[in-house]
Amino acid sequence: MLVSEYKRRFGDIGNALVIDIRGIGANENNDLRVDLQGKDIHITVLKNSLAKTAFSGTELESLNTALEGPSALVVGGRSVVDVARTLVDWARKIKQLDLKAALLDGELFDGADGVKRLSEYPTKEEAQATVVQLVLSPAGNVVKASTSPGSNLVGIIEEIRTRLEEGNTIEKIA
Repeated sequence: MLVSEYKRRFGDIGNALVIDIRGIGANENNDLRVDLQGKDIHITVLKNSLAKTAFSGTELESLNTALEGPSALVVGGRSVVDVARTLVDWARKIKQLDLKAALLDGELFDGADGVKRLSEYPTKEEAQATVVQLVLSPAGNVVKASTSPGSNLVGIIEEIRTRLEEGNTIEKIA
């Protein structure tokens, strides 16, 4: 029954984290879960052998290596990067929170260092904003150059016209 429940709940999920919440005090555990629930992030304590069977053949299969000892699967939120950031922040507050692994689009981030590395990635929205900014900045530079006082395009063209009308040669315009 648990294998089919895991398949039902996690069959369509491709991004997740595995943590160990063993040893966390009741109050801290409640604070953690309430905070995560407010961000639409869910923790499910797993039975490792059954989870490995359920994850076999799915995108979550890469996480099977992290399913040793007490494990909980963390899914939800806007992005797995946001979930990783949130859990890294909580791991600073709760020393017993063990970040075991994360999965982003088939790439496994192993151990606490892997999860921390993932938390430094941009989210999809942040990456899109960066690309838009990069695409727009050359156009912005042309507009800025043509309207700035120091390199006023209109002023340069006017200077060329004036010198040509006076019969002067144009060597260099500074």
